[in-house]
Amino acid sequence: MARIHNLGFPRIGAQRELKFALENYWAGDSSLTDLQATGRSLRAAHWQRQAGLDLVPVGDFAWYDQVLTMSATLGVLPERAGHTPGTAIDLDTLFRVARGRAQNSCCGTNAASEMTKWFDTNYHYLVPEFTENQAFHLSYHQLIEETREAIAQGHNAKPVLIGPLTYLWLGKCARPDADKLLLLDDLIPVYRQLLQALRDAGAEWVQMDEPILSLDLPLPWQQAFESTYHRLQIRGLQQLVANYFGELGNNLSVALQLPVAGLHLDAVRGGVEIGRIVDRLSPHKILSLGIVDGRNIWVTDLEAALTVLRPVAERLGDQLWLAPSCSLLHVPVDLTLETALPEDVQPWLAFAQQKLEELVTLKAALAEPHSPAVTEKLKINRAALAARRTSARINQVDVQARVQRLSSHNAFRPTKFAERNKLQQAKFRLPLLPTTTIGSFPQTTEIRKARRLHKQGKLSGREYAQLMRAEIQHAIAVQEKLDLDVLVHGEAERNDMVEYFGEQLTGFAFTQWGWVQSYGSRCVKPPIIVGDVARKQPITLEWARYAQSLTRKPVKGMLTGPNTILCWSFVRDDQPRSRTAQQLALAIRDEVQDLEAAGIGIIQIDEPALREGLPLRKKDWTEYLAWATHAFRVCCAEVADTTQIHTHMCYAEFNDIMDSLIALDADVITLETSRSQMALLDAFEQFTYPNQIGPGVYDIHSPNLPTVEWIAELMHRAAEKIPPQQLWINPDCGLKTRTWPETEAALKVMVRAAKKLRNEFQEQAPKQQATDADAAIGLEPA
Repeated sequence: MARIHNLGFPRIGAQRELKFALENYWAGDSSLTDLQATGRSLRAAHWQRQAGLDLVPVGDFAWYDQVLTMSATLGVLPERAGHTPGTAIDLDTLFRVARGRAQNSCCGTNAASEMTKWFDTNYHYLVPEFTENQAFHLSYHQLIEETREAIAQGHNAKPVLIGPLTYLWLGKCARPDADKLLLLDDLIPVYRQLLQALRDAGAEWVQMDEPILSLDLPLPWQQAFESTYHRLQIRGLQQLVANYFGELGNNLSVALQLPVAGLHLDAVRGGVEIGRIVDRLSPHKILSLGIVDGRNIWVTDLEAALTVLRPVAERLGDQLWLAPSCSLLHVPVDLTLETALPEDVQPWLAFAQQKLEELVTLKAALAEPHSPAVTEKLKINRAALAARRTSARINQVDVQARVQRLSSHNAFRPTKFAERNKLQQAKFRLPLLPTTTIGSFPQTTEIRKARRLHKQGKLSGREYAQLMRAEIQHAIAVQEKLDLDVLVHGEAERNDMVEYFGEQLTGFAFTQWGWVQSYGSRCVKPPIIVGDVARKQPITLEWARYAQSLTRKPVKGMLTGPNTILCWSFVRDDQPRSRTAQQLALAIRDEVQDLEAAGIGIIQIDEPALREGLPLRKKDWTEYLAWATHAFRVCCAEVADTTQIHTHMCYAEFNDIMDSLIALDADVITLETSRSQMALLDAFEQFTYPNQIGPGVYDIHSPNLPTVEWIAELMHRAAEKIPPQQLWINPDCGLKTRTWPETEAALKVMVRAAKKLRNEFQEQAPKQQATDADAAIGLEPA
C-alpha cells in the first residue's frame, strides 16, 4: 500500500496567527514567552491537521523563513547581528538578521540581510552570507527540539531541512568570485552532527530538500551530490531527497544514483520523467510522487492522477509514496473558512487541508478502487471538473477576439528613448537626481477600518470616497512639505497591489482567508484568475486625477503590470500563461490611455515579478521573456513621447536578463538595491543600460532609519557604475507597511541626501568637462 506524506504545511496559520504574534513581539507589546506559546500552539494544530498522513513534516515551521533557520542552525549569521561564531543563537539574533533589529526596545541597529525570491515563487528568503574563513557550528536547535515535540505528541515525525548543496547554492560569499563548493568539506560534518541529533531525538526518516536539482547545474555541483550523500549516511536514519519546482532534466542520473533511501519527484511539473525514473529506480528505493499541485489552488483531477499512479503502484507496491508536488507553504490553509466565494467556483478549489484530503482519497483508491467511499469522491471530483470546463465564467468571446488581433507591431514605442528623454526633460524640468517614492504610503488603522466598514455596507460609497480623498490630500501635502520632485497619491484605497486591480477586472474570484506568506510576517491574499480578463471600467483614474489637482508637481499614475498580476495570482491552468498575460496587458493598456488623456504625464507600471516568473531551465527562458516583455510593452506602446513610463522591480537578480530589461523600454526603472548595497547595479554597468534608473537607497522592510551618509555612500557607488544624469533617488519598495512617523523621517533624510549629492555632482561636472577637454587636446591633468 502506498504511503502518504507532506513536504511542508503553511506556517502562518489559517487566520495569520503567527503574523500577529510576531508583530506584537517586535513592537514590544508581548513577551518572548507569548510568542513561543503561539508557535507551539500553531505547530500542534498543524500536526493534528496532518494526522491522517503516514509521515508528518517537522521543521517546516520558521519564525521568519526556513533558509534563515538553516543558517542559524549551521551558525552562519553575520557578526553585525550580534552573533559570535561558535556560540548559541537566540531568537532575537534571528530577527536582527532579518529586520536589522529585534524588538523596538532592543539597543542598536544594523543592516538587514539581503532578501530574494525562493526559486520561481512569490516567497522570499534571506540570503546566507559566507565569510572568507567561514566556519560552521551546530548553533541553533529548533529543528531538533521540534522533532522531539512532534514525537511526544504521537506523530510519526519526518524532519525537513534544506540539503547542503542547495544551502550553499543559495548563499553568497564575501568575494563574488569565490567558489562556494570549497565550503562543502567543512559543512558536511555539521550536517552529520545535526542528522545524528535528529536520529537521537527519535526520527526514522529525514527529508533533505535539494530543489537545485531542477536547475542547470555546473558539472562540479552535479558531481558533488553523490559523494556528499555518501558522507551523510547515519545508521538508523533514512533520507528522502526531495526535488521540486521542475523536472530533473540533466540531473536525473545524479538524483537516481544518490545513496539515499528515497527520492521525491515533482510529478506536476516533472511528470514526463516518471516512466524513466521508475525504469531506472533501485529496487529497494522509495519513490515519492508529488501528484497534487502544491503551488496552485485547483482541485486535482483524481481520475487523471490515478491513471498515472496505477501502473507505478503495480510496479513499486509499498515503495511508492504520494505527496504534494512541493511544500504547501504556497497555498492557503483551509477552503472551509471561505463563506463568500461563488457557489459554483468553490468546488473547483483545494487549499492545503483539501490537498491532504486528496492524497487520502488517492491512497484509498489505489488500495480499494471500488469501495463506495472512493466511488463517491471520484464522482464529486468528476462533476466539479466538468462544471468548470463548461462554466460561463471561463470564456468571453470579445476578449479572445481582441487578443487574436494583438500582434508585435503595436507593442513598441516608435521613438527611441534618447529623443523621448529630451522631450520629457523639457516638459517636467526635473532636477539632477530626481526624488520620488515607489507608490504606496502607510496603510493606517483608520484606512483599514474604513475599507472594512465599506465592504460591510456600514460606510456608504460617498463617505468612503471622502475619507480616501482626505488620505490622498494628506499624502500630497506631506510630499510637498518634504520637497519630493515626483509625487504619488499614496494608494490609500488599495487593499493590495494585485487584489485591488483584480476586483475591477472580469475573470477574477476572491477569498476571505486565502492568505499565503511572502516573507517574515508579510502575507498576501492572491486573487484567483478563473476566466478571461478584461477591464470593466477605469480603475485608478479618479484617484490619480484628484491627486494631480492638488499640486503643480507631477503625480505618477500607479498601476500593477500584467506579469505581476499573473505571478501574484492563482492562475487558471486551462490555457497558456502567455494568453492570460496578453489579456491582462490589454486591460492595463486601457487604464494607461485613460490616465494619459486625463493629463497624468508620468505612469508607473510595476513589474516586480518579471524576474520571478523566469523558468528555472534556461532552455525555456527565450519563450517566456518574449511574451512577458511583449505584455509590458503592450501596456504602454501607444502613449505619447512626452509621457514618461516608469516600472519597479525588487528582490531579484537581473544580470542574466538584462537584454529583456532593456527590451521593456521603460523610461525609468526603479530597483531594490539597498540590501545588496548597490551590487545589483553591476549588471547595468556591464550592459550600459541606456535609460534611467532609480536604485533603492534604503530598505523599507527594516524599521531602521537611514542616514544622509548611508544614502550618499550608496549613491556614490551607483554613480561609479551609471552616470548621475541617469539616476533617480527613491526607497527600494512601497511604504505601506511602515508608519507615517517612520516614513516622514526616512524621506526627509532621503531628500536632504539628494540635495547634498546634487551640489557635489554639479561641482564635479565642470571639473570633469575641463578634464575631458584637456585630454582631447593632449594636456596632462593638473
